Amino acid sequence: MKNILVTGGTGFIGSNLTQKLLAEGYNVTIFRRETSNLFGINGIDVEHRIGDVRDKESIRKAMEGCDTVFHTAATVSFWRKKRDLIYEVNVIGTRNVAEAALEVGVERLVYTSSVAAFGYRTDGKPTDETTEFNWGPLNIPYKNSKYEAEQEILKAVQKGLAAVIVNPTVVIGARDLHFHGGQLIRDVKRGLAPLYLDSWINVVYVGDVVFGHIQAAKKGRVGERYILCGENLKTKDAFERTAKIVGGLRPKIRVPFLFAKAAARICDLIAAVTNTKPLLTPELIAAAQYENSYTAEKAMRELDYRITPFEVAVREAYEWYVEHGMI
Repeated sequence: MKNILVTGGTGFIGSNLTQKLLAEGYNVTIFRRETSNLFGINGIDVEHRIGDVRDKESIRKAMEGCDTVFHTAATVSFWRKKRDLIYEVNVIGTRNVAEAALEVGVERLVYTSSVAAFGYRTDGKPTDETTEFNWGPLNIPYKNSKYEAEQEILKAVQKGLAAVIVNPTVVIGARDLHFHGGQLIRDVKRGLAPLYLDSWINVVYVGDVVFGHIQAAKKGRVGERYILCGENLKTKDAFERTAKIVGGLRPKIRVPFLFAKAAARICDLIAAVTNTKPLLTPELIAAAQYENSYTAEKAMRELDYRITPFEVAVREAYEWYVEHGMI
């Protein structure tokens, strides 16, 4: 691993990964769209190559001269309006990346998937890498796209691509511009935490996810998947522990899923009329209802992965948001 390309290098995971790789002395180039928000990579001196993962030729040209590719680019959304974009970026884009890597002769590819590509369990045991995908009937575009994208990677592995898949849970930390995992912090700070669902959440520190990526490139077994997770928490517990750090209201009222589903449908209708992102979506509530715990035992055993405490991750993310006037 010497010359590295990071797709989605301006994104949350991509920017943190780029910073760490540069600090360790690697030659790094990021692949991004012309219109990408560069705020997340402010202060990071790195070469940029412009293109789009939906354009195979642009990604193939960007890979030339690189021996390792970290494919972190993705669209993360539980809004059905973005169904087509989710498929184009997450599935077709990943297919393009995998095919281009084969054509160029990349020595190693690490694909940033998600635990969304695993199924949910009903036996009370934590999800691991053997848990088969079973979300299909619920028709959640994001989850379906991550599962289908993994199939594209595995097809390329069968053709000779040395690819490894990593599956983070809800990632939290600095540079989360779009409040993906950071939504937890913002909700608590804004006083929305008194309302909570009786569900599970697993939050992982972005530094651990970055470490897991690099270890996957160095030590991961070709064609294998590795869950990169943090602590398993009930949503109420996560809100309470976050409130101790950032302030805000603590959870008081458990919202039944039946009510949450109705509220999500109303939010979805309002979003359709106003053309604004909904606070809740039916897909998001459906995902929360069946969510369960996860285990990183395989990553710990094979990648020397370790878990940073929840409070450390929340505090770092919150301090970054405050420093940059985002919360």
